[in-house]
Amino acid sequence: MILGIGVDLCEVDRVERLLGKDRERFLRRVFGKREASYCDARRRPAMHFAARLAAKEAFLKAVGSGWRLGCQQVEVVRGASGRPDLVLSGRAADTLKRRGVTRAHLTLTHTSGLAVAVVILEGETQRPGSAES
Repeated sequence: MILGIGVDLCEVDRVERLLGKDRERFLRRVFGKREASYCDARRRPAMHFAARLAAKEAFLKAVGSGWRLGCQQVEVVRGASGRPDLVLSGRAADTLKRRGVTRAHLTLTHTSGLAVAVVILEGETQRPGSAES
């Protein structure tokens, strides 16, 4: 059963500006070390940072919590197959467990100007206290 869906679109230029303005603060508040290392190793880091930012926002929309959970607890990594995957910690992981989410699906795509992410949360049943579908 689908328990949540989130989608987000992020402008690469916006992320480039944020990286140029106060890079360390932006990275510290939004990204984990693995994410930053992965993105910085790419030819156009801002494009990859934008995709990961979109993934975090899509996840928060799927959960229905807004920014209360925080981006640091949601990390985008590459799985063994090369596809993107979410690694959750802290309140983000606890919230999904409490809501009966057993799997989080993520897909990313980007162009030179835009990055898009879709998150689908899947579980057995809708638990009391969780967001309505």
